[in-house]
Formats: sequence, C-alpha cells, structure tokens
Amino acid sequence: MIKFLDIALIIIAVGLILSVILQSKGAGLGGLTGSDASAIFTARRGVERVLFWVTIVLSVLFFGLAITVIFLGR
Repeated sequence: MIKFLDIALIIIAVGLILSVILQSKGAGLGGLTGSDASAIFTARRGVERVLFWVTIVLSVLFFGLAITVIFLGR
C-alpha cells in the first residue's frame, strides 16, 4: 500500500510541476519574479482555465496523499 502511494505521489508531483510550468510559459521572466502584476487580473479562458483547474486538483491530491503517507507510518 505504501509503495502504491509513493508511486502515485511521484506521478502527481511531476504532473503538478508540469502544469505550473505550462501556466507560466507566456509570462516570461518578469512574471516569474512577480514584477508583472497586471497578468494576475486577466481572465482565464479555454485552455488556461482548464490548466488552472488541473493545477488546483493536482495540488489538493498531492497534499492529501502526502498527509496520508505521513499518517500511515512513515
């Protein structure tokens, strides 16, 4: 059971990293450092909206699995 959770945690972590990188693709280096504040208030449409929700779901799954692994006796 622990091995399955570890593998799932790794897969979700890689997916989360990829979704965050894909979101910041159009922002440039200024957006990564926080100097581009106007990009925060733009409307998300189409693929951006889907990617935004995928990132939220993956982050909730990641933290849920991490807490589960901790409670199961690591």
